[in-house]
Amino acid sequence: MTLQFSNIGQRIAQGSGIGELMDDLGAALATGDPDIKMLGGGQPAQIPEVSEVWRKRLQEIAADTVASTKFLSIYDPPQGNPAFVKAIASLLRDQFGWDISEENICQTSGGQTAFFYLFNLLAGEMPDGSHRKILFPLVPEYIGYAAQGLDKEMFRAFRPEIEETGPHEFKYHIDFEKLEVADDVAALCVSRPTNPTGNVLTNEEVAHLSGIAKEKGIPLIIDNAYGAPFPNIIFTEEAKPFWAEHIILTLSLSKLGLPGTRTGIVIGPPEVIKALSSMTAITGLANPSTGQHITQKLMESGEILSLSRETILPYYRKKSRIAQQAAHEIFGEKFAWRMHRSEGALFLWFWFPGLPIPTTELYQRLKKRKVLVIPGHHFFFGCDEQDWKHRQECIRVSFAMAENTVREGLEIIAEEVATASGNSL
Repeated sequence: MTLQFSNIGQRIAQGSGIGELMDDLGAALATGDPDIKMLGGGQPAQIPEVSEVWRKRLQEIAADTVASTKFLSIYDPPQGNPAFVKAIASLLRDQFGWDISEENICQTSGGQTAFFYLFNLLAGEMPDGSHRKILFPLVPEYIGYAAQGLDKEMFRAFRPEIEETGPHEFKYHIDFEKLEVADDVAALCVSRPTNPTGNVLTNEEVAHLSGIAKEKGIPLIIDNAYGAPFPNIIFTEEAKPFWAEHIILTLSLSKLGLPGTRTGIVIGPPEVIKALSSMTAITGLANPSTGQHITQKLMESGEILSLSRETILPYYRKKSRIAQQAAHEIFGEKFAWRMHRSEGALFLWFWFPGLPIPTTELYQRLKKRKVLVIPGHHFFFGCDEQDWKHRQECIRVSFAMAENTVREGLEIIAEEVATASGNSL
């Protein structure tokens, strides 16, 4: 039998950067090889204090017949568990003064699903035959967005300004002078902190983007998978949570330490929430309920904020500092390198100016030595400047793993970059 896939089928079944990433990580986990350095994925760390909170909640649920029945045996509405939705609305109203209600909130089966719904709800072919796009004001951006558009060429992106902030440090900025929001743009989209670089857009940058979106009558989508108010993996203390009537904000339970529950949270205009709920009903009936039940009491009490602020944030800030110090010690002055200023999330973003080989080849060399990273070109989708060499000079490295694993991985990276650069260590 020879099957022919539809155009849409071919687009989502032909493979992608995020698919390759998950395949590599899955294969590595399946081997159980203790020598593999898993520095490529977004797997959160197992923080003992946080894991204990989840174990305690599971014990409480298991000991309660009514709670355990709801946890395992009852469908939630497509919008999400009503008590959980109410708890999120109350938390954000009480803590931040946002003018929201349950009509502004829904659940999805993880943040990845939320963006698949949002992008294809807002952009693509329109009823009048025109085609609208999602605009990323800053790349590199999250690899998981790249293949989600069901319409061809759904994404447009702009090259950033690069500020050299130290001898081996740099930072990306939105180039507002060159940013053009054409009439075919359906929405702006940013992640904060940015995956892959750990860049945190300033309050002023977010306010500027919000003003542009409001003037154009389009949404600004802010992906807060790593951001405020939870899990709050933001190392720049001045960054504040942001929401307005034209903002679509996404949150996730994954980086709290619950990636297996696949729980995404969308906060936005009621018409968007209704549409997403309908999409959930059509594609999956309802969302996973486990994450909602595990965290509901923490949302109601506000403990989710203190857990993020007092435990999760300090844990990752320390790991970032240790990994940065290791990079400086290991890379030294052996070859040209820069590291994006670490302002949040779980990653270090390395740039090797003038690297003689593309980082796709560096990735393969590292993979043979059991070090898994992500080559940078995957994160520059929507940017037409194919001759921009910077795209092939960057890699993303996770610092969420054990410190010795990160250090050993950095040592192997240094050896391979030095060899490629003609500098034997």
